[in-house]
Amino acid sequence: MNNKERIKKSIVKTILTFGLIGLITTHVWATNSNFDFVVTPIAENVYSIVSPSFGLPTPENKGWNSNSHFVVTEKGVLLFDTGSSELIGNKIKSAIKSVTDQPVRWVINSHSHADHWLGNAAFSKSDVEIIASSQALGTMKEDGQGSMEFYSRVTKGEIGSTQLVYPTLLLTHKQKRNFGGVDVEFIFSNDGHSPGDILMWLPKQKIIFGGDVLSSDWMPIITHHGNVPNLINTLYAVAKLNPTIVLTGHGKATTVKSVIRDADLLSSVWKQVKADYENDKNPNATLLDVRAKLGPKNRLLYKDFATEIERQVKQMYKLQQ
Repeated sequence: MNNKERIKKSIVKTILTFGLIGLITTHVWATNSNFDFVVTPIAENVYSIVSPSFGLPTPENKGWNSNSHFVVTEKGVLLFDTGSSELIGNKIKSAIKSVTDQPVRWVINSHSHADHWLGNAAFSKSDVEIIASSQALGTMKEDGQGSMEFYSRVTKGEIGSTQLVYPTLLLTHKQKRNFGGVDVEFIFSNDGHSPGDILMWLPKQKIIFGGDVLSSDWMPIITHHGNVPNLINTLYAVAKLNPTIVLTGHGKATTVKSVIRDADLLSSVWKQVKADYENDKNPNATLLDVRAKLGPKNRLLYKDFATEIERQVKQMYKLQQ
């Protein structure tokens, strides 16, 4: 496969991934095009920068469609996710400077989707460790160029120029580390959302950083290269930790109730789809059953249940094949 074919393939994969969360949220951009990077205090020395946009990158949001979180330690800042361009990464860096003089010393990339790591270029100084899993790094190298070109095209160049800066330190399963006096544990989702997802757990403060494995306002995000049973198992494992604060890749901070809600929903839909697929039932019939059984409760719990549940059922059918 030549370079052009490789880039074209990665663009298609990017569209598949981001199309999953963007098809039903176009209207969100018109009302949430604010480009102010506001820092929200979460707990002692823990902060969030929450994007007001959810879904596909657009010229209005300049590609800023995911959250970043950070911890201020005695020896520097630990940053979780860097956004989808060098421009956004620099905005995040400026926002961090509004609350601390400590430099960013460590960056965690939760996973390989462009909106969570293309901002690495803003933190590429030699003394900054950029940390991810080996699986995520592999996907970044395979899809990075195509993802960057996709973002540039759909934002009409508003993301500016960005260099691909890859993680420099790879995590192992169940790894623990102390960052500037703060104990941190890393949890692998076993590819629940995408290859090599990692979550970050602060055991002392009982705060979990979930990337796109965890959700708050919106339906849990399943993808063409995710593993739904492993995602469900990860959610139940996180729930057992009983976090007091749950920080997500999109949407506001939430609680363990949202984790249990998502695990229960996905478990119910997956079991229904699996059984119906094995019995050669039509996906549309399954969708009708799922809507009837789960709709009354879950329409009140998610902003996008009415439309997103159709995509989830169809995606789960594809994952059976």
